[in-house]
Amino acid sequence: MPGGRLTQQERRRIALGLADGLPYAEIARRLGRPTSTVTREVMRNGGPTAYRADAAHRATERRARRRAPVPSRGAGPLPESRGRDARAVAEYEESLTTVLMASGLPRMAARVLTCLFTTDAGSLTAAELVRRLQVSAASVSKAIAFLEGQSLVRRERDERRRDRYVVDDELFYQATLSSARAHDQLIRTARQGAAVLGPDTPAADRLENIARYLDFISRSIARAAEEARAVLRTGGDPSAP
Repeated sequence: MPGGRLTQQERRRIALGLADGLPYAEIARRLGRPTSTVTREVMRNGGPTAYRADAAHRATERRARRRAPVPSRGAGPLPESRGRDARAVAEYEESLTTVLMASGLPRMAARVLTCLFTTDAGSLTAAELVRRLQVSAASVSKAIAFLEGQSLVRRERDERRRDRYVVDDELFYQATLSSARAHDQLIRTARQGAAVLGPDTPAADRLENIARYLDFISRSIARAAEEARAVLRTGGDPSAP
């Protein structure tokens, strides 16, 4: 029933909907479930092309068995409460993780980034991430390495000489610039191809148009990032005209 766990039959209907090319919202409507429930279910079980209902059901049962709380010795507090509804926070974190995965992040990297986004301090150590996520140190280390490679987290040393992983506005600026520069090699190669194939040929024109398009997009992204950074530093609204 809506609000409870998905049944095996519901998962099979999700699989049929995916096979028919239905959007998540339509599958959810037919099930009488929130769209976020269907999106989360699919993304945590292989994505739309690899989702298998029976495998997803078995995986959910295994996760449920593993969730019996086992407090670790010396474990510190879980995320700050500050009077917040713990269940609502947990549901939001799951939704944010799902959205980050849909944007292309691996699941563990998305979970780590969600932790960093939702902690008031804006930074956590590896040990704190392990405790919050209840995963191995190796899993956290691999996720951090990926996020650092994407310029989505920054490493700092605290007063106790521990590595802390930080997210802030400057990181998003750097990540946006990195994304804008990602097309540079393709632009150069496309223009090289246009020169090799010779002027006034359809193939050369096609490659030159690709280069011009990507160059325009990259410059626009970089310019928008600079403008948004300047506005945010003055406390304004970057979406305002």
